Amino acid sequence: MELRRLTEDDADELTEAVTESLTHLKPWAPWAANGYDVKTARTFLREAAEAWESGTAFPHAITVGGAIVGVVTAMRRAEDLVELGYWLHAEHTGRGHATAAAAELVEFAFALDGVRRVQIWHDEANAASSGVPRRLGFTEVGRRTPAREPAIGRRVGVDVVWELRREDMRSQDR
Repeated sequence: MELRRLTEDDADELTEAVTESLTHLKPWAPWAANGYDVKTARTFLREAAEAWESGTAFPHAITVGGAIVGVVTAMRRAEDLVELGYWLHAEHTGRGHATAAAAELVEFAFALDGVRRVQIWHDEANAASSGVPRRLGFTEVGRRTPAREPAIGRRVGVDVVWELRREDMRSQDR
């Protein structure tokens, strides 16, 4: 598994990865609820490039053997806070890719000026997403109702918020 910055040239491959995984993604990802096409991918990739340049978000392709199998993004939510979001192709879940990708982006996030906290938010019913912060040593810091995103698919509408602080990273290194 390797990460790389997404580019506008990834539109077709990204579209294929998402459309092959729509059944898997729709219950959790509001952006996938109405399908996904190359126009949507191009818009996402253009906005991703703009966000990267402005320093507000840093989307990375998760690749295996050079092929895109998902996306992990570090999103600047406050001067000291970055939130991670991720999704994987249905055929690549359960292999540690999301955890490895999130671990790399935790390091990336803490290298940004002023960042002291990294959070991961997911719907309470999404057990697979909860495994990532658990394995990386995050602490559950709250549950939010109503959730930021609508309760669609299998979502129950309760956000679980996990956090890792810079000082927690130092204590884990000991």
